[in-house]
Amino acid sequence: MSDLPAPPFSDHLVFVDESGDHHLAKIDPQFPVFVLLFLVISKADYVNEICPSLQRFKFEFWGHDEVVLHEHEIRKPRDAFTILLNQTVRHRFIAELSRLMEDLHGTVIAVIIDKPEFLQHNPEPDVGVYDHAMQVGLERVYQFLRRKDQSESATPIIVEARGRREDTDLELAFRRVCDGHNLLHTPMNFHLSTIPKTSNSAGLQLADLMARPVALKHLRPDQPNRAFEIIKTKLYSGPDGTPANFGLNRLP
Repeated sequence: MSDLPAPPFSDHLVFVDESGDHHLAKIDPQFPVFVLLFLVISKADYVNEICPSLQRFKFEFWGHDEVVLHEHEIRKPRDAFTILLNQTVRHRFIAELSRLMEDLHGTVIAVIIDKPEFLQHNPEPDVGVYDHAMQVGLERVYQFLRRKDQSESATPIIVEARGRREDTDLELAFRRVCDGHNLLHTPMNFHLSTIPKTSNSAGLQLADLMARPVALKHLRPDQPNRAFEIIKTKLYSGPDGTPANFGLNRLP
């Protein structure tokens, strides 16, 4: 047995989810955007507040906490979410979920890629949309952790599994960025953790609820977007107090 000390772990967890597809060969004209969202949460808040709050929320509506929240199934109810076909239940559900999200202690870093514009600037891109978004997001997460004196500690980056080939491609791109092939020219002590889609991860569920509202805000900026108004208060801000190029990264 090794007597080496355990690695210094970060005080934070990072959960990653997406909205839209990352394909460039055929772009959906109704949703020509890809968003990769990073939700950074302190472990203390996660254990003491966030997980218990989400459990209590699920207990209230289902009587147990085994339901996995998905934005798509809330929007278009099916399976366990058919309870939302009752408008009274749905209004109460949305109100309490909004309150839960408002109380969430976390920092959001979103990377938004307008795919038609991306192709205009990169007609033959060296890296795909997902890889590019991952690099930018990891750079911003690193900057955030450096402000917290946590950038040297081992930090898990938790993503949802997408398929064997996609997961392999992601791991290669992830390692490239962490090995120093990034705009900061800095190795990053991040560790990728790929979780099955059936996982009941509180952090991944919360990230899932946030990604699409960010995409919709980009696509239809004048449309009322209550979810984004909540997310906006959690965006990572720069020294001037604004999230542009810190918590909200619009590319290209």
